[in-house]
Amino acid sequence: MNRPAIFDALSEPVSRRITSGLSRIALVLRTQAWRGAEPEGVTPTQAQALTALREGGEGMRLAELAAQLGVSAPTMSVRVNALIAKGLVVREAGVDKRSIRLRLSPAGAELLERSARWPDFLARAVGVLDEREQEDLLRSLVKVIRTLQVEGDVAPQRMCVTCSHFRPFAHPDASLPHHCAYVDAPFGDRHLRLACPEHEDAPPPQQRAAWERFTEQAPGSAPGSAPA
Repeated sequence: MNRPAIFDALSEPVSRRITSGLSRIALVLRTQAWRGAEPEGVTPTQAQALTALREGGEGMRLAELAAQLGVSAPTMSVRVNALIAKGLVVREAGVDKRSIRLRLSPAGAELLERSARWPDFLARAVGVLDEREQEDLLRSLVKVIRTLQVEGDVAPQRMCVTCSHFRPFAHPDASLPHHCAYVDAPFGDRHLRLACPEHEDAPPPQQRAAWERFTEQAPGSAPGSAPA
């Protein structure tokens, strides 16, 4: 057996080692979240709800928030009531119960600004990657998260690649190949968003077509067609 083959035989599949690495990072994030959340008087799960509401832009219904965080509506209701009692979330009445929307209060928005430093340790670690490595990592994360979403393992995310405004590889500039119809401007992989307040779900056929173009055409390759 040649030497490269020895390592092939002894090593776990790359996908399993990447999964193991992501699990280790997730464990550290949970530990750091507890340390950061306790002084602010909120739990990590409550902090997740606050973050989702901020990313939701115009507010969210309870059912939408529960689906976003992957919990039941009754469980989400308990968390929201606690946040309302703390003055971090406000409930805006609609014409009926189903149209009631939840929003961050000014105090909730201020708390999130203070707590933004919680994951700084991870940002510093990612900072050791050069710009191209960070861009490649972001693109890879988008592909993994979108796959999890399609398979029903995570709630729908407000990502560029599922948005009705997304036009992949619409421009010849390799650094800014994509187009956002919402702002009518080109952008690159480094600008891809995982949670955009202006996100609008594209119809399934449009999502599939955009995803095929996004994944089949390599970054920096030949220019695409003009944006629609």
